[in-house]
Formats: sequence, structure tokens, C-alpha cells
Amino acid sequence: QVQLVESGGGLVQAGGSLGLSCAASGRALSRYAMGWFRQAPGKEREFVAAISWSGGSTYYTDFVKGRFTISRDNAKNTMYLQMNSPKPEDTAVYYCAASIYSSSSLLSTPGTYNYWGQGTQVTISS
Repeated sequence: QVQLVESGGGLVQAGGSLGLSCAASGRALSRYAMGWFRQAPGKEREFVAAISWSGGSTYYTDFVKGRFTISRDNAKNTMYLQMNSPKPEDTAVYYCAASIYSSSSLLSTPGTYNYWGQGTQVTISS
């Protein structure tokens, strides 16, 4: 079992910056690929970014490319999402997740993740 806990959410103005963390316990995070998803009210959960177990490969959805950066520190059992120049439409609950799969084609799909955090609210004001 892996327990994931997100932190760092809050309220920030558009154009600012915000950093999210996802701390893992139970098993070594290095065994898993990791991802960030988000869900806005009334919308389905959507893929934001993913990172391979080693951190050597990263994947982003188009609407965050160039603005968000995913990273991980396996020694600290922690994953990060740095959000630069956020926009009001980035407002959502952000979830981190761990997957035993490594294929990039699978990491954008919520159903392929084995463990999820409880989520952290991110609100971007205009």
C-alpha cells in the first residue's frame, strides 16, 4: 500500500506561482510512475502531468506545457508540481497518483493509477 498526501494548495493571483507537493509513505515512491490530475466543479478529472519512476521522462497536457513543471525526489519520497503563470481556468482540486505502469500512453488515464491522494484545492483569482 502507498499513502499519498498533497500539500501546497491555496489561493494565488493569476500570473503568480504556486508549488504543490505529494508526499508518499508505505512503499518507496521510486517503484511507481507518478501523475498529477485535477478536477473542477462539474467536470471530469483530467490529466495534468506525469513523470517516470526515475524522473527521466515527463509528460504534460497541452494546456499546462511551458507553465507547469513536474519533478520528483525519490530520496524524499516526494513529487512536486510547480505552477507558474497560473490562470483562473487552472482552478480545481489537484490530486497526485501513483501507477505501476510506465507507458506514456497509459499515464494520462486516471484508471491506470493504483493509488490516489485526497486532493488539495487550488484557486487562481483573476
